[in-house]
Amino acid sequence: MQIVRHYSDPPNSSRGAVVAIGNFDGVHLGHQALLAHAGELAKARGAPLGVLVFEPHPQEFFKPQAECFRLTPLRTKARLLAQHGVQNLYALPFDAEMAGKSSSEFVADVLVRGIGARGVVVGADFRFGKGRTGDAAFLAEAGRHSGLAVDVFDPVRANGSDKISSSDIRKALRNAKPEEAADLLGHWWTIEGRVEHGAARGKTLGYPTANMRLDGYLKPAFGIYAVRATLVENEKPAALHCGVASLGIRPMFSTETPLLETFLFDFSGDLYGKHLAVELVAYLRPEMKFDTVEQLKAQMATDCEAAAAALDRAGVRC
Repeated sequence: MQIVRHYSDPPNSSRGAVVAIGNFDGVHLGHQALLAHAGELAKARGAPLGVLVFEPHPQEFFKPQAECFRLTPLRTKARLLAQHGVQNLYALPFDAEMAGKSSSEFVADVLVRGIGARGVVVGADFRFGKGRTGDAAFLAEAGRHSGLAVDVFDPVRANGSDKISSSDIRKALRNAKPEEAADLLGHWWTIEGRVEHGAARGKTLGYPTANMRLDGYLKPAFGIYAVRATLVENEKPAALHCGVASLGIRPMFSTETPLLETFLFDFSGDLYGKHLAVELVAYLRPEMKFDTVEQLKAQMATDCEAAAAALDRAGVRC
């Protein structure tokens, strides 16, 4: 997949795509349906399939001090979009210049002259331009004047009624319901990152963990999770491992920065510096503080058994 970071003077190979526009946070089932529809249009027109997103997310630009809410940082989003046939990803910077563009300027400068879109697909609730004054109807009318084909896609609904939304997925994760989030996503929610050196307490206790920060991610409910982890090498999955993970601030050791600490059942070796993608499959319990290390070790053994049982019930194989 080709990633384009600027709309001015992009590579010729990135022009002429049918482009789906949106945030695509989570790349959930609704997004996947829109991508499938856009892919059919692209195939019919003999054009590549593209997606246009903004980095940073517009909410992060307007509210830089707000708590992180994202389900998928750019790297994870790009991987998921590639799995759904996206060939060109236009990850355009959302800055003061972009925020100040009128709806008409966005169509002319970015879509037509910039990335040279052959067609555009948006959801019915799409808004764009300074002050979010542009909508799908405006885009369709502007497209008729500029020769840009515009297709408006009706939202996919969960349970036949409610629109699938990233907000509902965030709510499920904050409420310790990863299974509910997965039902809307169409895949387990995943935290990806580099494994960092920690205090090595897990190794001392007999449960060596791969430690990862939550930078750039929504913070779900803290606690213990049954997980499946993928070791990623050269941007491709290399190996699957089942395990159990602690997500939070470790109340027994009073850490200020939340961490994801994953113990893999069937792995031995050095993971430091490696890229790991950890899927949250089931929530087992909240964080706890123990009086002694022996109590902690006994609970960790219990958590491993509970995680293995939860993964089995979910039909997860590693």
